[in-house]
Amino acid sequence: MGGTDVTDGWDWRQPGGTPAPAGPPAGATPVGPPTAPHGAPGGTTSPWWSDALADPWRDPYAPAAVVIPGAPDAGAAPEPVSDPDAPGRPKLRQLLLVPLITALLAGSLGGALGYAFAVRGGAGGGVALGARPAEAPGLAQRRPESLAGVAEKVLPSVVTVRVSSLGGVSEGSGFIVSADGHVITNDHVVSGATGRASVVFNDGSTAPATVVGQDPESDIAVIKVSRSGLRPVEFGDSDALAVGDPVLAIGSPLSLANTVTAGIVSALDRTMQAGDPGGPVRYYAAIQTDAAVNHGNSGGPLVDSAGRVIGVNSTIKSLVAEGQEAGNIGLAFAIPINQAKRITQDIIGTGKARRTVIGAQVGGAGTITGGAGVRLAAVEPSGPAAGAGLKAGDVILKLNGRPMTEPTDLIALVRKFAPGSVVTVEYRRGSSRQNTSVTLAADAK
Repeated sequence: MGGTDVTDGWDWRQPGGTPAPAGPPAGATPVGPPTAPHGAPGGTTSPWWSDALADPWRDPYAPAAVVIPGAPDAGAAPEPVSDPDAPGRPKLRQLLLVPLITALLAGSLGGALGYAFAVRGGAGGGVALGARPAEAPGLAQRRPESLAGVAEKVLPSVVTVRVSSLGGVSEGSGFIVSADGHVITNDHVVSGATGRASVVFNDGSTAPATVVGQDPESDIAVIKVSRSGLRPVEFGDSDALAVGDPVLAIGSPLSLANTVTAGIVSALDRTMQAGDPGGPVRYYAAIQTDAAVNHGNSGGPLVDSAGRVIGVNSTIKSLVAEGQEAGNIGLAFAIPINQAKRITQDIIGTGKARRTVIGAQVGGAGTITGGAGVRLAAVEPSGPAAGAGLKAGDVILKLNGRPMTEPTDLIALVRKFAPGSVVTVEYRRGSSRQNTSVTLAADAK
């Protein structure tokens, strides 16, 4: 061991010693790998301070060496490396994609199954529809003036009228007008009756009824049921109506009891003539409405927006041929309640109704030049027309401002008024126009 170790080219003896190093001059950086100290495993040497040359406090006379990392030993095992993209190993995006697709498929399947079960169970799905109310709503409170409020008020006073006749059972509608059981209906509902009548109330109960009296020409009849403590309707004023006012028609069309339909007043004083072959001729100065009215509504009430009866549903217009079943086309007509009420009072009081007359006979419309007005064919000497100065040959142009075009107009409008009513008449005599007031009277028959 006394010689110089030249394994790494460095002289490890103190400076100034001999011999000089056989390797590079002092201060040169060796290019080989560092060596271990003598006696270290492997037989190589290494300084105790690897960066000694860069240490400013180093003893210049102390041995030193600089370590330069060398290439790894070819025989050494490489450090294990985990390469995510290396062949034979699953990639990271693959590892993430598989559970993501699985989750999506599971969610879709679960949603489909949940919807199917909800639909089968009658539920509308898990989605909440509509805004959530601020607080739990109470029972619906409908104002009395609403259509539902009006119907609720009137329905208990409306009945179905059934009368036995030679042709079977005649069925119509009616409404209670007194607490002791008087009911208004149409004359054509009870005409031809051969047996006792009956009524069906709003609650489905029934009671027998008898016919008190009838007025075929006005189409009003009164019957009375054997029951007391009933709820009568409230009467309105048919003379105060205006075109466009809302109305409800209530009755039993086609045996459908407690049916309510809505519409408006389409026209006022719509004069018309009706009647069955061989039967009485009926004249109407009616309230026209577009509320749906069908067979079975006859005799039922037409009510205003306050639930007051302003008419008696009586007839409809139809486009069907003779003998066919007529149906609603939005043209229905009701007897004004002021007229119906007056006739009802006459029937209850005397058993028959008074008929209002003007005391004159009218001719055909074809005899009027210009097509306007109704010519008087004859005037009764002591009748209302004669008392107002009217004469045969005069042409009535207007009655209370209502233009006259056909004889039906004059007859229907006169019968609308009560006996004793005063009406204004505009007429033409020759080429002059004149006005007069006529006090209508009751027929002497």
